[in-house]
Amino acid sequence: MKLKQRGISLIGLLFVGIVLAFTGVIGAQVFPTFIEYQAIIKAAKKAAADSSTVAEVRNNFDKAQAIDDFKAIAGKDLEVSKNGDKIVASFAYTKEIHLGGPAYLLLKYAGSSN
Repeated sequence: MKLKQRGISLIGLLFVGIVLAFTGVIGAQVFPTFIEYQAIIKAAKKAAADSSTVAEVRNNFDKAQAIDDFKAIAGKDLEVSKNGDKIVASFAYTKEIHLGGPAYLLLKYAGSSN
């Protein structure tokens, strides 16, 4: 009477390990771009709240950029508009992450201060 063996084979273990490693590498490259996006959102909200003109919004955003050290966008890239009596600063940008060979991962970020 033979007992059934249970578990994962060596090939299955290698496949799962490779998938987890690939996911980890991609995640390690995406995470800093998400942190940068959060800093940009924070800077846009603060710049819009503390300013009354377009030039002030862009100047305050550039000051926050120098402090938080993000390089994806600058104050000149903001779209500043007025919604009622509130100033709204909007932005959109993309980030490319090279995966290997001709393959890239394209991340599109957009946000506003409202």
